[in-house]
Amino acid sequence: MPGRGICTVKLEDMIADALCSAIRVLDPEVERAIVKAASEEKDGKAAMVFDAIVKNIAIAKESGLPLCQDTGMFWCLVEIGRSARCDMKSLDRAILDGMRKAQKKGFYRKSVVEDPVFERRNTGCNLPGVVNYRMVSGRNIDIYFLLKGFGSENCSSVRMLNPTSGRQGVIDAVLDMVKDAGGKPCPPMFLGIGIGGTLDRAALLSKKALVSPSGKKEYRMLSKEILTAVNELGIGAGGLGGSHTALYAGIAEEPTHIAGLPVALTVNCWADRKVHIVVEGGFDEKDS
Repeated sequence: MPGRGICTVKLEDMIADALCSAIRVLDPEVERAIVKAASEEKDGKAAMVFDAIVKNIAIAKESGLPLCQDTGMFWCLVEIGRSARCDMKSLDRAILDGMRKAQKKGFYRKSVVEDPVFERRNTGCNLPGVVNYRMVSGRNIDIYFLLKGFGSENCSSVRMLNPTSGRQGVIDAVLDMVKDAGGKPCPPMFLGIGIGGTLDRAALLSKKALVSPSGKKEYRMLSKEILTAVNELGIGAGGLGGSHTALYAGIAEEPTHIAGLPVALTVNCWADRKVHIVVEGGFDEKDS
């Protein structure tokens, strides 16, 4: 969703509208992948799961109701081009206000608690979200959102591999994590794989891989190998078997220490809900 019209349509309203749409309408590529897999599935039980998913997608579109009762926690990655004009205070406010408007306007379940261990009191507004900022090359600002349900998030994980583990070690680590997940994350899954950095960076990269994967040939090929290997596990749609355990695997990578090879996996369920807004040229106070 390009950011044209920022001067006439407030960024916060663009974000709110996009997030309200994302809880009920899947990205076209995601929907096409599901429909294609449904048409190919030969296992009877898995085919029934796919049939229910396709009907679910249609009902959500027609009714305006969310695709899933877990409308997810807002997760956001903001990539700011080093040549972009950027008033961080105004940009941050627009993103937070956009999320706030979306949860009021849309059918967002109140799913966030203030304290993670003790009182766990619900904030009552599905906020705050998780917002990450990073500098990149270019002159635009890219804003990515995932609506992160926790049935799948709870199946995400990280492995700190030996530096000699190599390509096969990465594949084996992802397979091990997917096996542990089994049918819990409502497969078919969408998999984001982060490789490199430190433990925390690998985890962030694994979510970036779901919205903006690596363009390097070697990593695109590794993604395909991983997807093939995951589908050979036979977990299948709904965990009931069949040939489609995952419909997507993407990788995002960055440099790491000579003594390590961090590999993180973020698991999304079939309702792979995401948003991408491009703010061309940047954003400052006069745009807000």
